[in-house]
Amino acid sequence: MPKTFTDLHRHALNGPTMGTRWSALFHMPPDFEVEPVREAMRQAVEQVDQQMSTWKPESDLNRLNAAPPGVWVSLPEPLMGVLAAGLAIGRASNGAFDIGMGDAVTAWGFGPGEASEADIKAARLATRSPAHDMLELDAANARARKHTPMRFDLNGIAKGYGADCLSEAARAQGVTAGLFAIDGELRATGHQPDGRGWTIAIEAPDREERGAHSILELADAGVATSGDYRHFVEVAGHKLSHTMDPRRGMPLRQSAASVTVIARDSMSADAWATAMMVMGEVQGLALAEKLGLSVLFLTHQGTARGCGVFAPA
Repeated sequence: MPKTFTDLHRHALNGPTMGTRWSALFHMPPDFEVEPVREAMRQAVEQVDQQMSTWKPESDLNRLNAAPPGVWVSLPEPLMGVLAAGLAIGRASNGAFDIGMGDAVTAWGFGPGEASEADIKAARLATRSPAHDMLELDAANARARKHTPMRFDLNGIAKGYGADCLSEAARAQGVTAGLFAIDGELRATGHQPDGRGWTIAIEAPDREERGAHSILELADAGVATSGDYRHFVEVAGHKLSHTMDPRRGMPLRQSAASVTVIARDSMSADAWATAMMVMGEVQGLALAEKLGLSVLFLTHQGTARGCGVFAPA
């Protein structure tokens, strides 16, 4: 007799990574060995952290940050791929997404060190060029060089990429359907055993308590949310988002409370969610409709506007 979905066992795995936790949800037959999947996913996110962390002095990204302008730096292919994706989305968003904001991120205390008034002033006054103009990639030789002093930060894309890596690691172990996440970045592959997509809650942007604004079903796609209500600093009574404005070298002064993006993969969704926060609702929705992205803007006043699957009926 063929197995039905009631014969499958539900597996919910998780572990620490990148200052938060990864998680995975999938269903497999009772005799399936789950520990090799757990270990493969652990290794996958550990590799992402080792290559792309700004918190680890020895990371490959920090080797690039430490290199003088004009010097080629050999880099592992996964990092090269994420850098290339970041630069491409930087161009497509007209610089709203910029991986070259590491100095500002660090200055405001969103990196491994404390906020520094001197560094904040330096970041604000710095003459800025977008990373997609200043970072050169040589894919054939797996190396990169910058053409001006610049520190790179991948916090707006690496977690999404990590969620994609979780799904690929699981697939290599025979898990072809599941929901994989790092923080607010998720990748859904296949469907649940009953044929439905994976159920995902879009969080209401409330700093005081957690609750769902809405629910969606996702299959074979990535979704990410960027917001100002979880990671922020308070200056003179004002809460400032961890999202940097590349035009000013400072946290965004005005933004939506959150932006949720659905894309073909979690890495793209992650980066575009940050870009949409910077662009704002009007410009962001116009570009999203042009590119075919599904985007939802939420405000602290409770209003919601979206396009794609989030468009009003």
